[in-house]
Amino acid sequence: MTLKRLGLFFLTLVAIFVSGTSLFNSWQEPQFQNRLELYQTNIVLQASQWQPPDSKDSNLKVAKEAIVGEKPLETAIKQYQQARKSAQLNLEKAEKQLARLTTEAATTPATPKSQSEIPPVSNVSPSLQEKQLQQTLNQLQKSIAEIDLQLGILQIQKGKNDIAFKTWNELQQNSEIDSPLRETAATLIGLWSNPPRILPDAQQLIQDNLEGWFRYTALTKLYESQQRQEALVNTKVEAQEAAMGALWKLAIIGTIPALGAFIGIGLLIFLIGQRLVKGKTALLEQNADMGWATPWDGETILQVFVVGFFFMGQLLIPLVLALLPIPRPVLNVRIQAFYVFLSYILVASGALLVLYLSIKRFLPLPSDWFRFRWQGNWFLWGLGGYCAALPIVVVVSLINQQLWQGQGGSNPLLQLALESQDSVALGLFFVTAAIAAPLFEEFLFRGFLLPSLTRYMSVWWAIIASGFFFAIAHLSLSEVLPLFSLGVVLGVVYTRSRNLLAPMLLHSLWNSGTLISLFILGSSTR
Repeated sequence: MTLKRLGLFFLTLVAIFVSGTSLFNSWQEPQFQNRLELYQTNIVLQASQWQPPDSKDSNLKVAKEAIVGEKPLETAIKQYQQARKSAQLNLEKAEKQLARLTTEAATTPATPKSQSEIPPVSNVSPSLQEKQLQQTLNQLQKSIAEIDLQLGILQIQKGKNDIAFKTWNELQQNSEIDSPLRETAATLIGLWSNPPRILPDAQQLIQDNLEGWFRYTALTKLYESQQRQEALVNTKVEAQEAAMGALWKLAIIGTIPALGAFIGIGLLIFLIGQRLVKGKTALLEQNADMGWATPWDGETILQVFVVGFFFMGQLLIPLVLALLPIPRPVLNVRIQAFYVFLSYILVASGALLVLYLSIKRFLPLPSDWFRFRWQGNWFLWGLGGYCAALPIVVVVSLINQQLWQGQGGSNPLLQLALESQDSVALGLFFVTAAIAAPLFEEFLFRGFLLPSLTRYMSVWWAIIASGFFFAIAHLSLSEVLPLFSLGVVLGVVYTRSRNLLAPMLLHSLWNSGTLISLFILGSSTR
């Protein structure tokens, strides 16, 4: 065994260990989906308050009901109860981890270390772990407190005053919660008491600690209790304007994907029906059995992904970025967005450099490798693939949610995109996810990996294998099944069109749709 192969073997073991550890650690992390569902719930609540100018116009009422649903309050209560349960489970897990870490630190004798002793890069010191866990605990406690404030208002609106008061009283008496949130709970208890008790700074506390429908509901109750008619009228006008805007946003983020999914279902039925009728001459079978002439072997494939994708992306580039004079944690969202963009560009550049050096001796390649052709039907394949992927990934995601029950981690970029309202940061996030990611990932996974695998397996198995590695590479257990199904559709689109522009378009449309929905949702509860 040569030194090069020995090094590659060692790096492969390290890559498997580190990637496996990251996936295992993501199992204990909450899914971003839970937070996203609360944002969607909040905008639905806001939209449900819209009243048509003509109260007798049944068409507008039907349209509104179709968008917000028949029982938005009941649905919201269920969503908030589920979110609280998930947050409470995560809090209990974090408390157990912190207690175990504290016990281990207390029972393990301290050993003096020499000045030259340097801890391994991959190990995290117990003190840093304890600090991170404490930060997680604080965030979870704050999240539960915010959920309780809002859940109480929902319960009040359903006439469950006793339950709401109990929720707020427990929050008010919890000394571990920040004072403003406890004071807000006391304010809400006073507002809905009989007779109402208006506490000092009630208006400011409501405005600072509640958003969207919850803020308007509490302010309306406050102004009614204070008999401030002008403020009450202005609040109701603002609430109606916000409700109208929420309806439009729901229509945008709901109607377009729903229309695409409807077209996708029709397209899938057509393609499957054509396959049953025409057999091997069907559109779905176009190039289905035609592999690529691959001049390199599995060692080259392994080298590209282990050295280029893993070593560069997971070890070298993060180490280089850690040396940059950027404060940690990054508080400025523009710096965060630039950091994400720079990280991705460096990772992509490193992987593509290793790819080029690995296959350089095989150049020039046959014409069907890394093919970009502006002529042909690549646009229809990309757009059709996007529509077909929508119903498939949605169904898989619903099953996936039941399997993971809110656990399994998520891509941190999604939450940053949801919560950021800075135009420069949003632009950088969009360039990263909707342009850079489709170009790089399709070039690597569909352009290189999938054709390379056809040296050892059929085209269909190569599609499945490349889709699996594509999903695993994102290092979040909860995303493996949805991304695998998307990866399979991307593979089918590429093998049938034989043009990388087609899966790149599909990938870009997918990421763009996700980001645009997040941007709209994030702006809806401000």
